[in-house]
Amino acid sequence: MTRIVVLTGGIGSGKSTVGRMFEKLGARLIDADAVVHELQAPGSPVLDEIRAAFGDSVLDAEGALDRAALADRVFRDPEARQQLNAIVHPKVGVEIARRLQAARADGAPLVVLEIQLLFEVTPEGQSARDRYGAEAVVVAYAPRPVQLARAVARDGGDRADVERRLEAQLDIEEKRARADFVIDNSGSETETWKQVCSLYAEFSDSGEPSA
Repeated sequence: MTRIVVLTGGIGSGKSTVGRMFEKLGARLIDADAVVHELQAPGSPVLDEIRAAFGDSVLDAEGALDRAALADRVFRDPEARQQLNAIVHPKVGVEIARRLQAARADGAPLVVLEIQLLFEVTPEGQSARDRYGAEAVVVAYAPRPVQLARAVARDGGDRADVERRLEAQLDIEEKRARADFVIDNSGSETETWKQVCSLYAEFSDSGEPSA
């Protein structure tokens, strides 16, 4: 039986780091952000829809999506963000469902489905269990000041821009409150690793992780 866990978090909370740790331990990782990037590749129908909606200003000189330009547009304009979500999210949902089906067919024992905007995009009244057949939601957590500092350092962006992006997401404390399990990623990588190993063992039918 394939067990499914949804991993979420926020900007700068270390969600991707936690996802890679689960993958290193043997979980099948499905990264929704990676799916989005694949669906928005040059020549794709999704990119054509984005171009039709937002114009050539969101493309670079080679005709690929200029993610920074698009992000600047949608994080300043809630209506533009809703328009982008309406284009992208349904198609991402279809692809995630296909990959989950493939994982079950392969007999993968544990799938970690990494979705940053889990709570933001899940319809009201529907849970991750309903939508993805997941048995638990794991939140990669770091306090907002840590999120902000990490995101500014990582992206080299403007602090005000990062704050706008954080405001566009559900507050990390609310995400923490909604979680079934929390990985506190505000400390060292070693501390995070220990937490991930413990949780992997809990979800793994084989008991203690092999790594």
